[in-house]
Amino acid sequence: MTLYKGKRRTTTALVLSMGLFFAALLYLPGMLPFDSQVTDSFFRWWVVHLWVEGVWELIMGGILSFLLIKLTGVDREVIEKWLYVIVGLTFLSGVLGTGHHYYYIGVNKIWLIVGGIFSALEPLAFLAMALFAVNMYRKGEKKHPNKLALYWTLGAAIVSFVGAGLLGFAHTLPQTNLYTHGTLVTAMHGHLAFWGAYAMIVLAIISYAMPNMTGRKLYDTGRGRMAFWFSNVGMVGMTVAFGVAGVAQVYMERIMKIEFMKVQEMMEIHFYILIICATLFTTGILMYIADFIKHGQPTDEALIKE
Repeated sequence: MTLYKGKRRTTTALVLSMGLFFAALLYLPGMLPFDSQVTDSFFRWWVVHLWVEGVWELIMGGILSFLLIKLTGVDREVIEKWLYVIVGLTFLSGVLGTGHHYYYIGVNKIWLIVGGIFSALEPLAFLAMALFAVNMYRKGEKKHPNKLALYWTLGAAIVSFVGAGLLGFAHTLPQTNLYTHGTLVTAMHGHLAFWGAYAMIVLAIISYAMPNMTGRKLYDTGRGRMAFWFSNVGMVGMTVAFGVAGVAQVYMERIMKIEFMKVQEMMEIHFYILIICATLFTTGILMYIADFIKHGQPTDEALIKE
């Protein structure tokens, strides 16, 4: 309704509203009851995969486009041309890329081929987002004072490419997924992907919008910068710990056939490292929340303007 009342028929608004509409629509297949576990799993991924690796990329692309227009000063037409490329790559790879969830659930073997090929193309949309963000930043002549929002914006594009794109590709080909499915390799990919593609872009739009709404300069705080670095370094550490543990788990469980709980004991050291990194990550998030609470109330000047 906000978009409708604003009467701004821009590509950015269109892509964002499409993403939001399909995000709601794609909950419906998950509500259909099936007696067959195979059929149920087949439609479950319509919800989970198409939501995560399909329509969310439209939402992320729309928010990213908006932030880059505001923060870099690059012309809207230039930025929105990139947005068309991202949308095209998302639809090309994301829809049929759902097939990598169908490898071993009892469906036709054709999904091994379809899922493998289109899963290999999925990183292209995230690569386009990363190149798009960095390229627009380098082209931008506008020196926006809100550096914190810029950090989160560029960080979201780059981290989502590494986490969702590269680490996702690392274990979605059927030849690899046969061994890595259901191990900590999945957790390695999932943690960095969700942090970059979901959390960071939300923190970016908060960092940009809140100072405008409250009149308080959230972006002037050293604590905000520490929150950015602590959370990102902690998340990268967690990802590495998951990755090393996951590769060890795959080898010991799937190749050497060692019993599951015995493998968990042998990987214990990696979980201690994981806890340390998670503590650093949590500290960064608490710093962000502290800044949010401290600067979240409008100034007297902002209230007078309203």
